[in-house]
Formats: sequence, structure tokens, C-alpha cells
Amino acid sequence: MLTRRDVLMSSLAASATAQSLEDPVFKVGTLVVSAPVTVFDRDDRLVNGLEAKDFTLLDNGVAQDIKVDVSYVPISLVLAIQANNVVEPFLPTIKKLGSLLEGLVIGEQGECAVMAFDHRLRTLTDGFVSDSNEVKRALAKINPGSSTSAMIDSVFEATRMLRNRSKERRRMLLLVSETQDKGSEGRLREALLAAQINNIIIYSININRLITKLAKKMDAPPQSRMPPGNRQLPPGVAMTPTNIDQMTGYGGTTTTFIPVLTEIFTQAKGLFVPNPLEVFTRHTGGREYSFLSQADLEAVVSKMGEELHSQYLITYMPNEQVKMQGGWHDIKVQVTRQMKARTRPGYWAAAMK
Repeated sequence: MLTRRDVLMSSLAASATAQSLEDPVFKVGTLVVSAPVTVFDRDDRLVNGLEAKDFTLLDNGVAQDIKVDVSYVPISLVLAIQANNVVEPFLPTIKKLGSLLEGLVIGEQGECAVMAFDHRLRTLTDGFVSDSNEVKRALAKINPGSSTSAMIDSVFEATRMLRNRSKERRRMLLLVSETQDKGSEGRLREALLAAQINNIIIYSININRLITKLAKKMDAPPQSRMPPGNRQLPPGVAMTPTNIDQMTGYGGTTTTFIPVLTEIFTQAKGLFVPNPLEVFTRHTGGREYSFLSQADLEAVVSKMGEELHSQYLITYMPNEQVKMQGGWHDIKVQVTRQMKARTRPGYWAAAMK
């Protein structure tokens, strides 16, 4: 019986078949590399108005003949939302993304597909749509599901959806999820490689795992059958129901903070161990954001839209010297006037003869 991973990998075989980043196998035609570039000044303000002559792109240290689109390039976007039981408190806020994305991110010529994932991958729009009302209707269908969150598998599926969109469009995946995967059958390296090969930029709006733990609805604990008089309290404390609850927990039960403490430890550990969202965004040229409230979400989408509308899209066909080099290619973009540029760090390619 085929697993979901088998299906996802076979559906991407036309673009690439990869077992790991150490040993990738490719099926490619003419290689066109896309590098979205965001430029900042010394004060970290976005810089607009640059021209092609202001950029130099190095592929494995070799300068390339590049094309720079300074006008806004239409976006093909997959919006993938974690829809399991732990994010239920955030879903009413997340469902308002439709109206925010329309003007700030997607733009007039953009298109969007909406996906929800827990242990399932559900596409809620009829492919890619340009009507914002269809996006809103799709978001309204999202309901909390199981405890699983197959984030890596959702990246595979989004890549499958985006790979056939026009090369003249920016292919973008926006993940709204926690920073950890739970239950995917695919592997992080394979998913990242597939996204890189298909020139997909991955952004994320992170849902804080500690907050979801605190906000998750808990079943009321069972009432203790032990009479109040049999419970031990510190000397001098009156044996009243209120004092008993304060000292021993609701209804005389013991309050446990282990899940929250575990989550705090996990997040502290995550400072040293990259999470999947960090890997996806960093290595495709995207960026991580986070939110706690509706106001935060509006500010995040506004910042994302501002960045996307200020980006320069550099495309090029690697020259003969670079084209012969298989494996990992480092990309470095240099700009004049002592500015700094952020773009994808590189890409994987097969040696071409």
C-alpha cells in the first residue's frame, strides 16, 4: 500500500527525485534560477528604486548575467494553515486572513489556493483562484481536527501545486502553523529540496506553541472523593474549601504544570536546534513572522506585503562555467551604496553538459 509520502514524492518526480541533501538526483531541463532580493539601508529600512546595474550576483563565486525585475511580479500563493485541535483558539483570527492578503500580499493580478492540514491535507479552493470572496469562503470552512500537524507534508503538496504555475510569476507558500511538525511522512530535507528546485519562496506566520498549550481547552478534572478534613494543609491554615482548592488544585486535585514546563524546555532547546519553519524560510529566501492577536496579525501581513512589494526579482541562467558544477551552489547578491541584501542562500543543481 502506498503511503502519503510515496504519493507526494512520486507526484514531484517530474521535477526532481531526492532522497537527501547529501545525495540528490535531478531531472531538469534548462535551469533558470530565481532569487528574490530584499534590500535594506543602514537603518534596516527597505530600499526601492534600484536598477539592474546596482546589483551583482555571484553563483559559486562567479558573476552572472542577470535580469532584474524592478516592477511588481504577480504572485501565485498557497496559503497552508494548521487546523488541528491545539490551534482552535486562534482559528477565528486566522480566518480573517482573506481580506488582509487580498490587497497587501496577493495584489490585483495574484492568485491563491487555500490548504488546511492536520493529519490530512485538504485543499479548500478549486485550485488557484483570483476572487477574494472564494478565499474567504475557503477559510470559513476550516475547523479544528485531530492532534496531528503534518506541516512537512503540506510543503510537499504546496510544491506540487505551485510547480506548474507560470515561471513569470513568483511562487510563494505562506505557512500559518506552529514551529514543529507532528506526524508528517515526508522528510524535511526532501521537502526543502523540492521547494528550492521549483523556485518557491516560503514565508511563515508562527503560532506560539506555549500559547497554544495555555489556551487549549482542558477537561474539568474529576472531583476528589476525599473529604476535606482528610487533606493535609500547612499548620495554621484553616480547613476551608477555598484554602483547599488554592493549596491542592481545583476540587482538591493536584494541579500539574508539566505540559507547560515541557513546552518551555522545548522552546529553549529550539534556540539551538533549528525548527522546520526556520529551515524552510531561511533557505528559500522567505522570512518568519509571529502573532498573538488580531492586531499583531494585521501588522504582520502589512509588513509582509510591504516587503514583497519592495522586492527585486533576479533571474538568470547559470553560465557555462557554473553550469558544469553539480551539487550545492552558493548565491551572494551585492548592492552598491553600502546597502545590504537578503536572498536565498543557494540552490541544488545537477551538473549539466
